[in-house]
Amino acid sequence: MNKSIIQLTKKHVAGTYGRYPIALVKGKGSKVWDKSGKQYIDFVSGLAVDNLGHCHPAVVSAIKKQAGTLIHVSNLYHIEPQSQLAEKLTSLSFADKIFFCNSGTEANESAIKLARRYFFDQGQSGRTEIITMHNSFHGRTMGALSATAQTKFHTGFKPLLPGFKYIPFNDLPAARKAITKKTCAILVEPLQGEGGVNIPDPSYLKELKKLCQEHGILLIFDEVQTGFGRTGKLFAYELYKIKPDIMTLAKALGGGVAIGAMAGTNRVMKSFVPGTHAATFGGNPLVTRAAMAVIDTIEQQNLSERAALLGNRIRQGLSERLSPLKTVKEIRGLGLMIGGMVETRLAMGFAAHFAAGLGGFDWIDLDTPLLLAEDPVAGGYTADGPHYSLATTSAGHGGSINPTA
Repeated sequence: MNKSIIQLTKKHVAGTYGRYPIALVKGKGSKVWDKSGKQYIDFVSGLAVDNLGHCHPAVVSAIKKQAGTLIHVSNLYHIEPQSQLAEKLTSLSFADKIFFCNSGTEANESAIKLARRYFFDQGQSGRTEIITMHNSFHGRTMGALSATAQTKFHTGFKPLLPGFKYIPFNDLPAARKAITKKTCAILVEPLQGEGGVNIPDPSYLKELKKLCQEHGILLIFDEVQTGFGRTGKLFAYELYKIKPDIMTLAKALGGGVAIGAMAGTNRVMKSFVPGTHAATFGGNPLVTRAAMAVIDTIEQQNLSERAALLGNRIRQGLSERLSPLKTVKEIRGLGLMIGGMVETRLAMGFAAHFAAGLGGFDWIDLDTPLLLAEDPVAGGYTADGPHYSLATTSAGHGGSINPTA
């Protein structure tokens, strides 16, 4: 049954994804099922989207109710759940206003446009350059791709959008040196995700903020992956006790439906006036109602705090249980945004604990749901050299590595 879906995909869907030979058809909480009925524990979480797990009752109920009332209407009109979501997001963050779109990439494109437009409105049209970090990831459309300082994503798509300067992450002298009279903003992930779960020094972002203030430029935080509880705070910037000028959001905001947002202070958001930017589906009634349910659930169940506690427990458990493996170099992360460095050609992808090694990988990235079992590590597997055996009666997770792979 999986095979027929896979064949349909190969025949009719653009081949832009390297897909596993699994056709998932159902999800509930942290579990998913394929077409044949086989059950999996989902440690991919829709690439950091499903913070509440799959088909959370509050989100499902909100979608059903709104779908029977009003699904879409143009932003030429006022939209009640959109306004309510904007009010909620501003009450929980530094921001004064929100622009809604459909993805993290779109949110970052919006931030790039806003930063340039802001200085244009200040009579400084020459300030268009944005500084971004090596190993960053901001999206795949041309503007966001140009901001992404990873050459592997650029191959075949040049010339890129001009006006971006790349510097090392967590390197304040490099940032200071890179700023010129053309600089309008620094765009940074407060914790790099796709680039390797790279955590900055405690003082780095604070000093970066001071540097921006000294030079009168904007600080933009890409919180597309870190937002909504994953790091142990609702937003990662709270961990560093600083406030950016602009913040981009998406992924977990919608609980599985497509929504993005750019949040900013009144000072910068005043540059977005009618005609400067738009998104046809941005902030439509269906997705904003779903997003309200997501945020309410995170608040009511204290899931940010839960992520901090479980993250500490998982990192400790992984470190203890993986320490016998000389190939494991490091386990690091904040909250439930966790990664591990391995020194081997065998990839250890976390679908349960490890997926079989495919070769060529050196990084593990867990995008776990926030509603994880209380002790997901304990008793999940036993290790015998390169062989890992799953326990079938415990809450843990594991995998099997074929040493000849």
